[in-house]
Amino acid sequence: MTQESQHVPSTEPGSAAGNAGEPEPELTGVRNFRDVGGLPAADGRRVRRGVLFRSGHLAGATAQDAVFLSSLGLHTVFDFRNAADRKLDGPDIELPGVRNVNIPLNDPAEGAEFWKLVRHGDVDQLRSILADGKAGDRMADSYRRIVVERSAEMGRVLRTVADGSVPVLVHCAAGKDRAGVTTAVILLALGVGHEAIEEDYLKSNAAHRRYRVRRDENADGGRSAEVLELLGPLFGAHAEYLRTAFTAIEEHWGGTDRYLSEGLGLTPGARESMRARLLTV
Repeated sequence: MTQESQHVPSTEPGSAAGNAGEPEPELTGVRNFRDVGGLPAADGRRVRRGVLFRSGHLAGATAQDAVFLSSLGLHTVFDFRNAADRKLDGPDIELPGVRNVNIPLNDPAEGAEFWKLVRHGDVDQLRSILADGKAGDRMADSYRRIVVERSAEMGRVLRTVADGSVPVLVHCAAGKDRAGVTTAVILLALGVGHEAIEEDYLKSNAAHRRYRVRRDENADGGRSAEVLELLGPLFGAHAEYLRTAFTAIEEHWGGTDRYLSEGLGLTPGARESMRARLLTV
């Protein structure tokens, strides 16, 4: 199998179910897609279905995938990939009548050499940058940095949703990290608890949802068991990563309410608008 064919994402039909047991759509070119509807909020309401979606990138969407995505009535698609991501996988497909907004949630140059080693480095190089917990530490730190350093970008997303840009789809490359933190913050603003947010986040670990590892087969070690084990923390969803984001909110903002208001500039009125648009009884 070629590197390119290994990378093509797919969703296995009938392999998982939505938040209320509903079948997931069968997408062949978009990975990790799901409707976040159904999650419970603290006030007894639930996230409305059909208004908040998350996924991996849309660059590989097939014509049939595009028909399905167009049927969702999307207002806005937020793409959190940086320039390097978009160069690697390609730009999102254009959906008629849908606004595509690219808001990178990390530095376009951040980790360029690191990710080059991930794709092309030999086993010894991978051990040096990933072994002994270094891969997990790097991922957890990236979650913390989104909260601490990207409040302006995150605030823009939430205020756009509050202003009525729904239904909305948020995605990054794999749909688990940058999209995962953003989805978590939106859900926090809606009053969804940490446990329910974490449960949704961990769904990205299902085999049919995981991002295909981009790895040069000519590199030493190729996609051997050891290499895949070393790379595992980079491409899996781990509860401790998300908890690092929650901890950063507490440590840097003193709690969710101050993070939303002072960090993201979300007024009480905007927050109520979000709840009115995205929650239902």
